[in-house]
Amino acid sequence: MLKWLMARRIAAFERAYDYDMGYARDILAVSPRALARVGDIEKLARYRRDVPLEAYYAAKVTAAKAEDCGPCTQLVVTMAERAGVAPAVLRAVLAADERAMSADASLGFRFARAVLAHDPEANGLRQTIVARWGRHALISLGFAIAASRVFPTVKYALGHGQACTRITVGGRAVALLREAA
Repeated sequence: MLKWLMARRIAAFERAYDYDMGYARDILAVSPRALARVGDIEKLARYRRDVPLEAYYAAKVTAAKAEDCGPCTQLVVTMAERAGVAPAVLRAVLAADERAMSADASLGFRFARAVLAHDPEANGLRQTIVARWGRHALISLGFAIAASRVFPTVKYALGHGQACTRITVGGRAVALLREAA
């Protein structure tokens, strides 16, 4: 019964986001308990408190793109659009065009890049984030960055990774060049 329910949830997610959850079905076939742990990571990925929407999704998109410039990045972009992030902001984040980003998106983007690169610049950005939005915002961004990397990594480990593709934002395709983290 549990497997049946989990399979239905996977199918519903696939329909809602036009996203292949084959890796989740593979995990479910081996261990419903293991798939439940994936659900725990998804809860971590959704945690957002006190951080502006554009900063949050700029960090998530940047982290997803660092791991996978294909379906996982598209999924995060789709979620951002549905949450209300403007397509122009998402295109700017995908293109690493800070001049076209809002101040909030730029801060989330720069923080994610610095964290991913283990760049000392993250220290100053961290202080700015705490001063502007507080410690909950910093935690939210940390979770967003970490969790956005987990899903593509698990997919690739299980043989479900895909090469870079065009990402669609606001109905327009955006070509990506994958950057090293």
